[in-house]
Amino acid sequence: MKNCKVGPDTVRMLELGHPWVIADRFTRQWPAGQPGELICLLNDKGRQLATALFDPNDRIVARVLGQGKLRLDAGWFETKLRQAEHLRQSALLEETNAYRLVNGEGDGLPGLTVDRYGDYLMVQLYSAAWDSHLSALTKALQQVYQPLGIYRKLRPQETRQLEAKSKNKQYSKVVAGEKAPVPLTVQENGLDYLVDLREGLNTGLFPDQRRNRRELMARSAGKTVLNLFAFTGAFSVAAAAAGAKQVTSVDVSQKYLDVARGNFSINRLNPKRHQFVVGDVFAELEKMREQGRKFDIILFDPPSFSTTKKSRFSTHGGTAKLVAETLPLLVTGGLLMSSSNHQKVSMDDYLKELRRGALQVGTNLRTIFTSGQPEDFPCPVTFPEGRYLKFVIGVKQ
Repeated sequence: MKNCKVGPDTVRMLELGHPWVIADRFTRQWPAGQPGELICLLNDKGRQLATALFDPNDRIVARVLGQGKLRLDAGWFETKLRQAEHLRQSALLEETNAYRLVNGEGDGLPGLTVDRYGDYLMVQLYSAAWDSHLSALTKALQQVYQPLGIYRKLRPQETRQLEAKSKNKQYSKVVAGEKAPVPLTVQENGLDYLVDLREGLNTGLFPDQRRNRRELMARSAGKTVLNLFAFTGAFSVAAAAAGAKQVTSVDVSQKYLDVARGNFSINRLNPKRHQFVVGDVFAELEKMREQGRKFDIILFDPPSFSTTKKSRFSTHGGTAKLVAETLPLLVTGGLLMSSSNHQKVSMDDYLKELRRGALQVGTNLRTIFTSGQPEDFPCPVTFPEGRYLKFVIGVKQ
């Protein structure tokens, strides 16, 4: 195992419990190596600080795995998986078989996540350093969970490049067991959802919003609901199943809204009783204002970045604009449910965006509930980057 000295700033971060080493002038002096090698991090006096996974081609050049000598075999992974499993005993997963089993840094496996979708597992590797250890990880996953199949999805950096170059949207591959049905039906909060483990940057369901969908369900009975950036309609289904009078789902993608209709149907919710609008969110909001439409609940959970050429959405500034354009459509006493998964925006900064949007239209907006990701997405207190999800419920007054 190579010894690699780190600079004083990195020493300070490591002593504070942060699991990353960011490339700098000190790391450029490290001996050459291959992604996936274990290295020993030292301070300038030669004291061992941690054992880390080396990724020489990444901005995060090393990810801390622990202290002392380690061997990344199936037994080591199994120990980590058992610890992660124990941590999820209080995660409120009744009537749910789609959730996160391993949450990277929060489970001592930085840069690696594992999600359960029914009888299948989806492994995502956010560092090439894990590739050489995939076989040992797969064996451990089979031992602990006995899935029918295990998928490995390419990293987001790779998928964005592939999406730009290729019409083939199948970014996942089966690394063990059998292929999942297409679509695959999974359960969340007692509701059924269609997912596809083969395609795109995601599967069609975001498990990190599970608890927040419960909050919507608790407030939806008899209400009219507008869901912006609806994607495959998970929030829309939750609202309708909880007794919403009418749900309008808006998304730029016809494909996603077709899946949303399917999600309504498999839950015995008649999609014809609800509205599905294909179009740019801001253009549709303008139309609705001109029509004088009003809603009891308006929800938005936009992507961190827009992939459409016509509409470029950014959390910075875009949230305030979105709030300003949605509040006129909300009845007095109505609820604005807003969310962002932008890692670099803190909850305090996000609330400032909401405030800025409310002030633009002279509306009093009071927050009554805030949350983040659920219990199956644990995060060390020493790793603020892991607290990425913001969910806020506000009342228009």
